[in-house]
Amino acid sequence: MANWHPLSGVYAAVITPLNQDYALELEKFPELLAFLASRGCHGALLLGTTGEGPSFSPEERYQLLRSALLVRQEHPQFRLLAGTGTPSLDESIRLTRAAFELGFDAVVTLPPYYYRNAGQEGLFLWYRQLIQQAVPRGRYLLGYHIPSVSGVPLTIELLKRLKDAFPERFAGIKDSSASAEHALELGQTFGAELLVLNGTDRLFSLALQAKASGCITALANVVSPWLRQVWEAHLQGQTDVAAQARLDAARRVLEAYPPAAPFVKVILHRVFNFPRWSVRPPLLPFASDVADQAVAAWLQVEHA
Repeated sequence: MANWHPLSGVYAAVITPLNQDYALELEKFPELLAFLASRGCHGALLLGTTGEGPSFSPEERYQLLRSALLVRQEHPQFRLLAGTGTPSLDESIRLTRAAFELGFDAVVTLPPYYYRNAGQEGLFLWYRQLIQQAVPRGRYLLGYHIPSVSGVPLTIELLKRLKDAFPERFAGIKDSSASAEHALELGQTFGAELLVLNGTDRLFSLALQAKASGCITALANVVSPWLRQVWEAHLQGQTDVAAQARLDAARRVLEAYPPAAPFVKVILHRVFNFPRWSVRPPLLPFASDVADQAVAAWLQVEHA
């Protein structure tokens, strides 16, 4: 495989289990990660957008990261990635260091999203300080490109500078732009030199053809076997059109019932018998009628 990287593969942007009082519910979390491993995920990203990362304190994040390590008792090769980006450089450094000290394989780091008009030089200096102070040799940082949410895009020029400055430690990006044009531009610009993990299920096959190295998606919590089918076909130089079509249909359901965190938690509860986990404000759980509609639409896709 020409674009192989130690982090290549299929990842779930895993949800964060919460009790009805919004406190972390850690007892079932390793079981959820083992569920993902058993259904074809190479690993999971904790505390991303679907994991409601910005809603948690550093102490809560550390508790969740530490609890995730238990999955490796049953699945020792399961890769763990941590979302560590905050508007504070110091806090991001401390979270990143903590993730690596616990044994995480990589971090996926949002840009400092409060200052949406920050220039490219400032963003480069921010990431440079983070990598120099918190990312050890043999571990990896990926930038998190989700401009529709963060308001701060990671431009091609910025990616070039970071890759030139840190050719190994700056591995690449999670591309959640949901843009086919951007997926193609990344491939045309970097080829296999930049690790790109695509964040939009309906673009997975296209992104792989454009030299992406895998995916991190919200729907991988519940459709990882289909993502893995697309991935395995890619390794054989093929495209699994049927599996991609199922992913397209699943994505349409998710986009009809946003946001991702409450949607995925409803499906995990109603279809896969996990507890009825809450979301933390400002997100809200689905009302009963909306949950019924979302599950019915989901089951149509699953049984098609």
